[in-house]
Amino acid sequence: MLDAGCGIRWYNLDRMLQFWQDASPEARRALVAASLGWLLDAFDVMLYALVLASLVAEFDMDLTTGGRLGSLTLASSAVGGVLFGVLADRFGRTRALSWSILIYSVFTAACGLAQTVWQLAAFRVGLGLGMGGEWASGAALVSETWRAEHRGKALGVMQSCWAIGYGLAALVTWLVLPRYGWRAVFLVGVLPALFTLWIRRHVREPELWQRSRAAGPSPSFLTVLRGPLAGLTIALTLMNASTMFAWWGLNLWIPGYLSLPEAQGGLGYTTTAMTGFVIVMQVGMWLGYVTFGFISDRFGRRPTYVTYLVAAALLVLLYASTRSPVTLFLLGPFVAFFGTGYFSGFGAISAEIFPTAIRATAQGVTYNIGRLASAAAPLVVGTLAQTRGFSAAFMLTAAAFVVAAVFWIWIPETRGRSLE
Repeated sequence: MLDAGCGIRWYNLDRMLQFWQDASPEARRALVAASLGWLLDAFDVMLYALVLASLVAEFDMDLTTGGRLGSLTLASSAVGGVLFGVLADRFGRTRALSWSILIYSVFTAACGLAQTVWQLAAFRVGLGLGMGGEWASGAALVSETWRAEHRGKALGVMQSCWAIGYGLAALVTWLVLPRYGWRAVFLVGVLPALFTLWIRRHVREPELWQRSRAAGPSPSFLTVLRGPLAGLTIALTLMNASTMFAWWGLNLWIPGYLSLPEAQGGLGYTTTAMTGFVIVMQVGMWLGYVTFGFISDRFGRRPTYVTYLVAAALLVLLYASTRSPVTLFLLGPFVAFFGTGYFSGFGAISAEIFPTAIRATAQGVTYNIGRLASAAAPLVVGTLAQTRGFSAAFMLTAAAFVVAAVFWIWIPETRGRSLE
C-alpha cells in the first residue's frame, strides 16, 4: 500500500512538472528570469511594511503618514509600469526587465540612507518606478515564450515568487533588524542589482516580439484606450484596481497590525512573532499562486478568478473579527492563499486579450493604472485604522474583493487562446 501510494504521488508530481519538461530552453530561462525578478521585487518592496513600526518610531510618524508613504510608492509604480511597458514593446522584454530590477535595487538601498521623511518618500518613489516596470516586462516575456496550454502554469510559477520574496524579506528582517537596525535591512536590498548581469547574458528576446518588431513600429500607446479594445481595457483595469486596493490595504498593514503597540491599535507582538506570522502566510500565498495557474488552465480563467475573490472576502471578514493569536495564525495562510493567488491569472488573461505589438504596453496600462487607483489603499486603511480600528479597516478590503468579482461580468474567458 505504501509503494502504491508513493507511486500515485510521484505520478501526480510528474504530471504537474510536465509543463516544465515540455518547454524549450529559451522558455525556461525566460521563466527563471521573470520569476527571480518578481521575487526580488517583492523582497525589496515589502521591506518597508516589515520595518514600518521602526520607521514610525524613528521619524515620529503617525499611521496616516506611514500609509501615505506606501500610497506614494504604489502611485510611482503605476507610472513605472506604464513607462516600462512601452519600453518593453519598443526595446525588448529582457532589456526593460534588467533596467527595472536595477532601479528598484538601487533605490531600496537608498532608503537605508534617508535622514528625513521627505528623503524616504523620494527614494520610495524611485523604488516604485522599478517595481512597476518589472511586472509588465516579465509577464510579457513569459507569456510570449510559453505555449497556450501551459501559459497559466508558467505565469503562476512566476507570480508565486512574490510570496517567496516576501517571506525572504521577513526572514532578513528577523535576522538583521534586531541586531543592526532598519537601515541595514534596506541596504541588503541592493543585492538584486547583480541579477541583471545574468539576464543580459543568458535570456533572449522572444521570437514573437522579434517578428512583431520586424513587421513595423509599435502602435500608439492610445491604441489600448480606444476602439474595440477600450471596453476590455477599462474592465480589466477596474477589476485589477479593486484587487490591488484589497491586497495592498491588507498586506501593507498586517505586519504593522501585528507589531504596533496596543495603544496604537496593534497587537504588540515582538519582531520574532510578527515575522513568524508573516512567513507562515507566505506559504499559503505561494500555494495560492501556483494552484491558480493549474486550476485556471484546467477550468478557465473566469470561474477560478471569481472563486478566489469571493473566498478571500469571506476569509478577510473572519480575520478582521478576531484578535486570537491562534486563530490569526491558522487563518493567515488561507487568507493569503485566496487573497493573493488570483494575481497569477492576470498576466495570462491580459496576454490572451491584447496583440503582440502592444502586449507589454497593454499589460502595463491595465495592471498599473489599476495600481495607481489602488494607491489610496495604504493611506485609506491606515487612516481608518487610526480612527476606527484595524478591524473596520480590514473589512473595507473584503468589500473591495467583492467589487473585483463583479467586474468579471464584462471580462471574457480566454483559456487556450494562441498568441500568434
